[in-house]
Amino acid sequence: MSMSAGYVRVLAFGPIAEAIGSRTTKVEWRENLSIEEIVIELEMGHWLGQGLAVALNGERCPVDVHCQRGDEVALLPPVSGG
Repeated sequence: MSMSAGYVRVLAFGPIAEAIGSRTTKVEWRENLSIEEIVIELEMGHWLGQGLAVALNGERCPVDVHCQRGDEVALLPPVSGG
């Protein structure tokens, strides 16, 4: 088993990417890891009540969905008009 199989790839956009310091990062996968837990682990939990949209492998989904090894999670902050 390769080491990369033990991670979830996270794609961050907008102010979340700025806060994390990167557009992509990896979070170590563990049994029953939810997208919500990933958001909290990345210290972005304050976005959860502010209209954060998430996608798992390109499909929008709720934050309580559980990830598998090698999945890709996108964190999409709400778009502000202007």
